[in-house]
Amino acid sequence: MHKGTSVTSNITLPQLNKHQLEEQGKTLGSAEKFTEMMSLDISDSTQIYVAFLVYLDLLEGRNWHEVKHVGVAELQLICLHAREKEQDGFQVMVPIPAHISLSHERIREILTKASLPPDNPDTPLSVTLAIVETDSTVVYYKVTDGLVMPDPPADAEDVDDKQWRKKRKKLFK
Repeated sequence: MHKGTSVTSNITLPQLNKHQLEEQGKTLGSAEKFTEMMSLDISDSTQIYVAFLVYLDLLEGRNWHEVKHVGVAELQLICLHAREKEQDGFQVMVPIPAHISLSHERIREILTKASLPPDNPDTPLSVTLAIVETDSTVVYYKVTDGLVMPDPPADAEDVDDKQWRKKRKKLFK
């Protein structure tokens, strides 16, 4: 090209509606997140891949908020910090391939090094293991340091309040 010459292109871009633009943005954003995860100091490519699958499941499949990845080089894991609802606190998700065996010692190590400090000092440490199968199925298991009384069922038909209180008193005696 010569200096001072301009080129005009007659390429017509397809018109995208708002939904299509959002989907394109998600796809580009997802590719960017995968690239960011690959740049972490994690040597196992399977770990990076399962972390990305859990990231997509939380963000797009379950509509969680503020899903962020954090590399824990000491554990050679990528953890995800996310909020189930906007007003909720962050939860820690630890993606694990299903073929990996976890010992009690390894679970303890993950719990102590990957969990966020609780807001309340009486709240035990916890993480959620996101176990990823080869077909991309994700199963979530919440792991807590110590025993934690479960919340009562949300459906009033499932349990009588008086009965629930009796069981709760028995457990804490």
